[in-house]
Amino acid sequence: MSLDYKAIGFKSGLEVHQELEGHKLFCKCPTIIKTTPPDFQIKRYIRASASELGQIDVAARFELLKKKYFLYDGYNDVTCLVELDESPPESLNQDAVKIALQVALFLKAEIVDEIQFMRKIIIDGSATSGFQRTALVALNGVVETSQGKVSIPTICLEEDAAKTIEVTPEYKKYNLSRLGIPLVEIATSPDIKTPEHAKEVAEKVGMILRSIQGVKRGLGTIRQDVNVSIKGSSRVELKGFQDLRSMPRVIQIEVERQIKLLGSKEKISPEVRKVEADFTSTFLRPMPGAQRMYPETDVKPFKITRELVKSIKLPELLAEKAENFEEKYKLNPDWAREIAKKNLPFEILVKEFASLDPIFIAKALLEVPKELKARFEIETVSLDQTKQVLALIVQKKIPQDAVKEALSELIKQGKINLGNYQKMSDVDLEKEVKLIIAQNQGAQFNAVMGIAMAKLKGKAESKKIVELVKRLTEK
Repeated sequence: MSLDYKAIGFKSGLEVHQELEGHKLFCKCPTIIKTTPPDFQIKRYIRASASELGQIDVAARFELLKKKYFLYDGYNDVTCLVELDESPPESLNQDAVKIALQVALFLKAEIVDEIQFMRKIIIDGSATSGFQRTALVALNGVVETSQGKVSIPTICLEEDAAKTIEVTPEYKKYNLSRLGIPLVEIATSPDIKTPEHAKEVAEKVGMILRSIQGVKRGLGTIRQDVNVSIKGSSRVELKGFQDLRSMPRVIQIEVERQIKLLGSKEKISPEVRKVEADFTSTFLRPMPGAQRMYPETDVKPFKITRELVKSIKLPELLAEKAENFEEKYKLNPDWAREIAKKNLPFEILVKEFASLDPIFIAKALLEVPKELKARFEIETVSLDQTKQVLALIVQKKIPQDAVKEALSELIKQGKINLGNYQKMSDVDLEKEVKLIIAQNQGAQFNAVMGIAMAKLKGKAESKKIVELVKRLTEK
């Protein structure tokens, strides 16, 4: 279905949640999410409490009616009494505050004078206390996009929830190791114009976050929720995006769903929906209201001084770093972006192995591991292993085009047999090529070349083998 998003009154905004490294927000437990069998398990029932206005939040009431109990898997080394809600929060993680301030500065936001934590009621079991601690750090930021500026009304610092590992009609089971990990939450205004624009905004915000040291990387460490509505409908929040590439399609399907409901004269209530694998969504719960927030009295306010803000140093953005790699080292854009995104030690290796072409070093970091995985079923290549092979190439003990074979041998055997890569003299190489040609009379050029490369690779540069085969077969 081709849609005119402006004509249908399309409105959309993002909420981006990014996990941070180090220790948890209100205790010293490390931010390690474990998947091994737990050291202990506890059982809890959680009840909703009324706000200061005497009202119970609609989303909390919805969860309460399910009458479920909750099981929590814990670990002695990454969970403590704070996560169990058996001890008050400890001092605020100031490293997390500094990372949130870097995010605010990158987004040109107005930093608050004082951080005051609030309690956000959550009784689906994902927080043992029945609430999540969250605090405003900055407001009125902006992100530049190809379709104009998108406003960032709030940047918050909050605790991550426990991870769901099992759901049954009677109970939910959670992994406590994720509970309390610091999160930076970035919320945009409904300035997003199309589904593709939503993806662009998410990518831009993600690039800024990954530019900052101390931000977690990898699958599941950043989560995006999308709010969507059209003229005549209410705001619907879509949760659970696994891949940004799916975002435009998921949004389009949600818009089509809302159009269909409005066409059937059905009312669209504010609600939260879960994104499924087929890009559709299913109902999770009603949209929370203002009653879910109330002041946190166990955490002292944290002053943001001018001196603290001035001390914050901003790193180079990944986009700028990639452009620098392109210009300075003549890397193709895809390689430059991948090296920047993965924070690979490219420039360190370029400096250490100055006699090697930077493009060759980039290939050794990016393409060679992929080929090793495909050809030799080798999953990982360490930096130390790569450096060992590069050093042997610099010392001319192995040729450049034998980098894959040498790395494979090092990973599988723990050492490299340099005898396998000893270079032949030009005289011996020519004798060997002549013998191969003589043994394969009548064979096509490509066939002869394949035989020669298979037999001689590692003993001579590929370029030299090609030139010899070509010259001697033309005689």
